[in-house]
Amino acid sequence: MLLSDLIKTFESLWPSTTAEEWDRVGLVTGNPRQDVTKVLLSVDVTDEVISDAIGQGADLLLTHHPLLLRPVHDLSELTLKGNLISRAIRANLAIFSAHTNADIAEDGVSQSLAKALGLSGLRPLDESGAGVIGEIKKTTLLEFARLTAKVLPSVAQGIKVAGEPTREISKVALVAGAGDSYLFQAQSAQVDLFITSDLRHHAAQDFIEQGKLSGGPALMDISHWAGEWMWLDKAAEILAQRHPGVQFVVCDVRTDPWDFAVMQ
Repeated sequence: MLLSDLIKTFESLWPSTTAEEWDRVGLVTGNPRQDVTKVLLSVDVTDEVISDAIGQGADLLLTHHPLLLRPVHDLSELTLKGNLISRAIRANLAIFSAHTNADIAEDGVSQSLAKALGLSGLRPLDESGAGVIGEIKKTTLLEFARLTAKVLPSVAQGIKVAGEPTREISKVALVAGAGDSYLFQAQSAQVDLFITSDLRHHAAQDFIEQGKLSGGPALMDISHWAGEWMWLDKAAEILAQRHPGVQFVVCDVRTDPWDFAVMQ
């Protein structure tokens, strides 16, 4: 299978035109005319992920996070990005990313997380198509947090929750990845719980304090990597159906940045 044929499929599933203006999606390294027989899917591009891709004989690394999202001014192998790109090029490993365009897609990143957590009746949180709102069978905040901890891959931070443990939960909004820019929409969505990642102190505190005044939702902070990793299996499944002659494998390298936590 030519890489160019796979790129056409990627474009049909996750159109680059739907990516945020600041995003940098698409082909990072590789030649569209090269052959691809094996694809490794990962959230991030790290040294260990590159080693895994090369060790497995992958021809393409399909990632969620773009390797060159921010500008770089040299690709010396003394730099992180230069070293990763040099290793990929030497191994004839192409790299392609689908980021915010995959976030909002059907069976994309947020929808995959929502379905894994048992949400139904899915609809967008934001007019742009970002995020998800859905319903679950009525439960308590504590029980749903325990379910979330079982569903997501294990990470050092665990699951952080703000809200009364016995609060009833039946309507949930979520944004896989960093979603603090959607806190206002979640506050206004009349949901019982908002789930996202990378929440800062003041943003989370203001959200909870506002909720006390207006009966707003509880808040759950999950690992950025863990929440987005849930998409990889679905993406691999869809791609394998489209291209049965290509092997699609989900990378099992944990790229969450934290190794352990010490409870006080």
